[in-house]
Amino acid sequence: MSSNRKFLPLLGLLALAGCGFTPLYAGADGTAVQGQLEQVKIANIPERPGQLLHEALEAQMQRQGSPTQQLYVLNVNYVITPEVIGVQADTSASRERFNATAAWSLAPIGAPSQVLVRGQAATSDALNIIDQQYFAQSLQTSTVNQQLADQIAAQIAQQVSVYFKTHPAAPAPG
Repeated sequence: MSSNRKFLPLLGLLALAGCGFTPLYAGADGTAVQGQLEQVKIANIPERPGQLLHEALEAQMQRQGSPTQQLYVLNVNYVITPEVIGVQADTSASRERFNATAAWSLAPIGAPSQVLVRGQAATSDALNIIDQQYFAQSLQTSTVNQQLADQIAAQIAQQVSVYFKTHPAAPAPG
């Protein structure tokens, strides 16, 4: 019985191959998608949470460092909204949820009004509020902001990658 279990993942992969599934970054298309991602300039995103998102987007999209050839600009409107979800008997907050939303658009670098694609990303996280523990609270909030930025960046990078996969760049003249 246990020897049959070894082949289950292989059967799953064969089933996916049979239905036409291909990974986003597979083969020459995947290399082209990564190349296009690395040509995206990420516009400034204000405030400290925006800076965290900007850095997370760079890590997701620009794996070779800053783009050497910038063909696209990614504009992101990023908002984090706190919400009290736990209240103690004395009406003080005991738990807080942070809802992060981002609306983004991708445009050619010289023509920001000619939007190629738009999208949205959203996620949330929560933390417990510890009485009389200001520094612990500050550290928890910083950690939550980083996690939200990482999750939003992953969603945006995936959505932009799907756009590039379905709209490959024209081959360079040569």
